[in-house]
Amino acid sequence: MKKFIYIILFVTQIIFSQQQEKKFDIEDCVNPFNSEKIESTKVGYQYWFVNKDFLDGRTIKLSVVKPKSATHPPHKHIEDEFFFVIEGKAEFYLEGKTKQVEGFASFYCPSNYEHGIKNIGDTVLKYLVIKKYPLNKN
Repeated sequence: MKKFIYIILFVTQIIFSQQQEKKFDIEDCVNPFNSEKIESTKVGYQYWFVNKDFLDGRTIKLSVVKPKSATHPPHKHIEDEFFFVIEGKAEFYLEGKTKQVEGFASFYCPSNYEHGIKNIGDTVLKYLVIKKYPLNKN
């Protein structure tokens, strides 16, 4: 048991020291929306407030989707993720079931569950995607 505790302490120290290596200032930590940095999609655009290279794979992305559209069909992947609807009317899909919501609603998608989100309204749908990608080990 004592050995296990030492291993946990050692791993925690490694993780903590890796997180402390990068120095931040206010310019690194604040990202106001910049329309010049949007990425167009087939049904609207996306904007990365926090991309996967900023920290340890954690991301925050804004997606804007035109009415009666979806960025892609339902799918699944290893990472879990959260959606947060800012404005518009969305339909969440999880493992064959759907739920309709409007602004200020969240949706959690567990790892390897089939999921999706689509705009079912007559105005644009704006939502955040919060996800942690695996780190590239180059």
